[in-house]
Amino acid sequence: MTSLLTNNGAMVALQTLKSVNKSLSETQGQISTGKKVDNAKQNAAVWAISKTMESDVNGFKSVQESLALGESTVAVARQATETVTDLLGQMKERIVSAQGDNVDRAKLQAEVNELRDQIGSVVGAAQFNGLNLVSGTGSTEILSSLDRDNNGNVNSSTITVDFQDLSSGNYDANDVFAAGGGSATISTNGDTFVASLDAGAQESILIQEGADGWNEGDTVSITIGDQTASYTLTAEDAASTTAEDIVAVGLKSAIESLGTGVTVDYDSGTNPGELLFDNTGTEDVSITGSWKNAGSGGLAALANIDVSTLAGAQSALGAIEGLIDTTIDAAAAFGTVESRISTQNDFMSKLSDSVKSGIGSLVDADMEETSARLQALQVQQQLATQSLSIANQGPQQLLSLFR
Repeated sequence: MTSLLTNNGAMVALQTLKSVNKSLSETQGQISTGKKVDNAKQNAAVWAISKTMESDVNGFKSVQESLALGESTVAVARQATETVTDLLGQMKERIVSAQGDNVDRAKLQAEVNELRDQIGSVVGAAQFNGLNLVSGTGSTEILSSLDRDNNGNVNSSTITVDFQDLSSGNYDANDVFAAGGGSATISTNGDTFVASLDAGAQESILIQEGADGWNEGDTVSITIGDQTASYTLTAEDAASTTAEDIVAVGLKSAIESLGTGVTVDYDSGTNPGELLFDNTGTEDVSITGSWKNAGSGGLAALANIDVSTLAGAQSALGAIEGLIDTTIDAAAAFGTVESRISTQNDFMSKLSDSVKSGIGSLVDADMEETSARLQALQVQQQLATQSLSIANQGPQQLLSLFR
């Protein structure tokens, strides 16, 4: 039956053409984007999984940056410990030479002092991005991974790096020194304070117990111009409840013996531990203070190495062995953790590549298959268009019946 009002053939051909055009549009989209799932509308489940995994990959990048930073920091510390070990070996050579009778111990002691200062320089400079793992105690955490459990919860994991204290003392001027009244301005800079004292001006400096308390061997130093006065606490001083008074009195006496143009007054009844400096000269002077908490660092025994006498050289020989063992252990500890960080960094790189590959298998288009499908759909589109054209010409044939 042929109907003038309803062209079933044209409707079928039209639906076929719409279907082909839709498939052709999707295929062209896959070719242009390279993805078979580009949005949640195409496949919500696959799209959601891919986005979660992509966020993990971005997190892995941050982890790798953290590991790279941590590895560099530990590498600097390891290199420093190895350098200190070498310097201690050189110091041991001088100590061994000092065991004989017919030697110039004064020159050997001078070399020991230079090596000790160099070790201090190495330890002080062994920092990366402001973190020094060989000066001070404690530990630091390095972000090493992001762990997702079966429930989708994400937790971070870290690698703990313990400090290896190779300092010969802890320094903290902020704990021991404080500004008192006066016309000068005091500023702190790590292990020292600096007060600029104008001619005729006064400044008071308060000496107080540090965070670690007073200990035998602690040394408080005041430098006026280019001359330094120091006081080292004895065991009795450290145990006293008036240690600040003892230090202040000792420093006052030492400063007065310098013969500078600055006088210092002290009154324990007014404010214990407070020294009042008065610049009676005609030129401005700089007053610098430093504090060394002896015995708190892993290489504290360096301060006691003295080869100027045979007895001292014999004692130093035993001490240097312990110091070398300390630095060897520190280098081994840093080397172990550096190797672990390097391994973890390599793993995170491979893990990131694997996850990216997994995401690709979910959402990336197979370009060979898509290309072949595009050509087939283009042919189908031409055929569907031709079929619709033929179907639309069907009603015109009815005109022949009325001629």
